[in-house]
Amino acid sequence: MRALILIIRLIIFFFLLGFAAMNSDPVSLRFFFDTQWQAPLVIILLGFFAAGTALGALSLLGTLFQLRRELSRTRRELARERERQAVLKPAASDAAVQPPPAGEAVAQ
Repeated sequence: MRALILIIRLIIFFFLLGFAAMNSDPVSLRFFFDTQWQAPLVIILLGFFAAGTALGALSLLGTLFQLRRELSRTRRELARERERQAVLKPAASDAAVQPPPAGEAVAQ
């Protein structure tokens, strides 16, 4: 299985390496106020891909923090319920099983 994953990764790497080699022509990226940035096309594509990935990860942070708060709240509730069960269980077992008074016969 590891060999298959390694082969797939190598195929993807060589595919992307070929893509980068074929798209190394310089391009100009024009901004406002007559400013421009000139770089190889593959660098610009990589930059926009990285920026999109970062923005996507940032958009998930709110959901991640909300789920962590909910998980910690649920864990606290579970701990409280386990403590409550631990307190109730000995009391219930003591009431249910009482030895007969000494000297009396046990009815069968």
